[in-house]
Amino acid sequence: MTRILLAFFVLSAFCLKAQPVIKGGLETFVTANSIYPRYSLHNCIQGTVVISFKLNKTGEVYYSKISSGIGTDLDDEALRLIRLSSGKWIVPKNQDTTVSLIAPMKFSLSGYNCEGKNPQEIQSAIMAYRTNEGLTNSILNFYRNKEKGTYKKEEEARFVQLKDELGYDDEYFSERIKDGLRKLKQKDKQGACEDFLFVKHMGSTLADEMLGKYCK
Repeated sequence: MTRILLAFFVLSAFCLKAQPVIKGGLETFVTANSIYPRYSLHNCIQGTVVISFKLNKTGEVYYSKISSGIGTDLDDEALRLIRLSSGKWIVPKNQDTTVSLIAPMKFSLSGYNCEGKNPQEIQSAIMAYRTNEGLTNSILNFYRNKEKGTYKKEEEARFVQLKDELGYDDEYFSERIKDGLRKLKQKDKQGACEDFLFVKHMGSTLADEMLGKYCK
């Protein structure tokens, strides 16, 4: 079971003015739509990600950023959830749309045998994620260039080995595709297509059908 505990408040004020609200509450929205990201799930990474965002008069999120993150794919999921909430907000008439709002999202896991996980192992996994981001991007760039025909064929074996070392195999890609399909059900086409493109640009054809169907 995954849980996201969420608090929400205006950045600029300890004020009594009415604040923007989302039908059912932001915590309910986040809980219903969250997809615990694969790397953090597999490594029992938990914690709080703070998102800063702004709303226009019609309740659309027109600005958002990670104010304070964990440094793993949990940051991306928190940001995705805020962007997914765009258009679902009810904004008071006197709302200052230049004011930043803050949503601290606490991601927690239960039922995944994380209770006895060594904190040092978790911290090592966080550091590994940050280190491996550069390696992941180098793989993505290689296969993008291969698609364009501007690559060195003799280098491919090195990137295949690197994918294996980082755990980017068909099982991982299948899980990533499943996440993308879940995002489609949430009407998050952008997030879904990003997952499918990730698989494609890792040199796999497993997501090609989804790309052709949903991401033209």
